[in-house]
Amino acid sequence: MDYKKLGFKCGIEIHQQLDTHKLFCNCPSELKDGPHDISIKRRLRPVPGEEGEIDIAAKHETEKNLEFVYEGYSDNTCSVELDEEPPHDLNQDALKTVLEICKLLNCNIVDEVQVMRKTVVDGSNTSGFQRTMLVGFDGYLDTSYGKVGIDSICLEEDSARRVGRILQGKKEKSKVYRLDRLGIPLVEIATNPDIKNPEQCKETAEKLGMILRSTGKVKRGIGVIRQDVNVSIKNGARVEIKGFQDLKNIPRIIEGEVKRQLKEKIKEEVRNANADGSTTFMRPMPGAARMYPETDVKPVIIDKKLLNSVKISELIDDKILKYEKDGLSSEIARNLVNSGFNLEDYQYDLDIGTTANILVEIPKDIKSRYNLNYEFKEKDYRFVFEALKSKKISKDSVIDIFIEIAKNKKINLKKYTPMNSLKLEDEIKKLVQKNKDLSIGALMGEVMKKFGGKVEGKLAAKLVAKYKNG
Repeated sequence: MDYKKLGFKCGIEIHQQLDTHKLFCNCPSELKDGPHDISIKRRLRPVPGEEGEIDIAAKHETEKNLEFVYEGYSDNTCSVELDEEPPHDLNQDALKTVLEICKLLNCNIVDEVQVMRKTVVDGSNTSGFQRTMLVGFDGYLDTSYGKVGIDSICLEEDSARRVGRILQGKKEKSKVYRLDRLGIPLVEIATNPDIKNPEQCKETAEKLGMILRSTGKVKRGIGVIRQDVNVSIKNGARVEIKGFQDLKNIPRIIEGEVKRQLKEKIKEEVRNANADGSTTFMRPMPGAARMYPETDVKPVIIDKKLLNSVKISELIDDKILKYEKDGLSSEIARNLVNSGFNLEDYQYDLDIGTTANILVEIPKDIKSRYNLNYEFKEKDYRFVFEALKSKKISKDSVIDIFIEIAKNKKINLKKYTPMNSLKLEDEIKKLVQKNKDLSIGALMGEVMKKFGGKVEGKLAAKLVAKYKNG
């Protein structure tokens, strides 16, 4: 398709959970699946925005006349989530993380953060609104297709998560939500409609995700990041598509939406992305009428002292490039960085390849080859690195030691003590002379069978070749 000729416009919104306690209280930001010990019921109604109008999307939800059931846990839900106590002061760790993201995306930063209420009456918030605040604006992101403007970066609270529904006959009577997710800090990044084609949209989402992960202050895992894509063509209307679970599907779903808009007369609306690449109607497009000031939270001044306290993290892509220049393959460099390890934290006089192999490749190999789902801890890695540094073990014994750790065995380093090089050479010489008809590969098998992790594989191979070919 000729997207330029079609008058294609596209922007993306990213919602990413931050790895800190909740936004307006000290409750931990963790999800739970066990039996709940809190349960309340509510009905919600919309309130007019600043200009006295009720938002069309809020009106649409209210007409469903649903009751909402909220389940919670005493150890990560308090009266703030229940909307029975005013919000506490704004989480400063979350604010600093968003300020860092603003700097990484070349944004202007507001002088004062003013919390706003956004009317939400679909049940996903006990109060009937979501708290949100503008922090940065007018930034940009470089892509291979050109710059994409960053319209706004906001800090807001995540919604409650829907876990079920109650039917009355065939009709939905109630929605059931969990309060553990409600209040987890979110950064919302909204781009300008500068995206020229579906592939650029995918690239933009990937780069934004990379920048967010680079901070080391965002949550990782399923459900912690959500992407919404806004699409329109000439003489059409803006449609917001929600529910992208896999970035690879972005081009396919956008292309399908453009084809739909070419066939149909459409209106502005919010649609859900389906696994087969289609979309389905969710609700009318919300407007500005749903926003009004939050009176329970005082504004936060963004002064030079606060801005100067915000440190900028090295980008993941830059780290990968640096490790590649230091000699790692592209795959291992990416695996290393995506695992969250920083080589600079593991200075044990080893070459970069050995260090990276121990940190990411050996544990991965153990899981796949030996079906051991042990999550190696910092102390496990330090234990092995210290043993290598003090020459108590050989490099080739590392995988055997990790296997024993994964099996919760007591480690006896003495059985991995490297052989004296002169003694090793003498033993290999005898073995080769005794088995003159064996190939080098077969001889290496005999050496490793006899000496196991007590010898370095490279040294053993060199000695075998010396006496086999000598």
